[in-house]
Amino acid sequence: MTAYAVAHLRPAARLDDEVFEYMERIQSTFAPYGGAFLVHGTTPEVLEGQWPGGLVVIGFPTLHDARDWYESKAYQEIAPLRTRHLAGDVILVDGVAPGYDASLTAARMREAQEA
Repeated sequence: MTAYAVAHLRPAARLDDEVFEYMERIQSTFAPYGGAFLVHGTTPEVLEGQWPGGLVVIGFPTLHDARDWYESKAYQEIAPLRTRHLAGDVILVDGVAPGYDASLTAARMREAQEA
């Protein structure tokens, strides 16, 4: 099942050179794990609430691949180039299986809540 590394980053007005170095090097760290940018360098259109900053989404074949990338020596070596200069949140999350039906999930949750 496809998994995602998702980052909500809130950059400063002026980016430090280390952030540019991070951006130049990151793709080579996730390529060996089957990772690919799905969202990067675009401004989200906010429809509800607030979203200060930018969004980055990297897709991976599995959650295991995403975790192996994040924990890899290559990524951990460059992560401080970003974390020293950009506030943000990073998560790993599994996608849904093909044919996923939210109404079935709602039914299971309703049943569990009423039990």
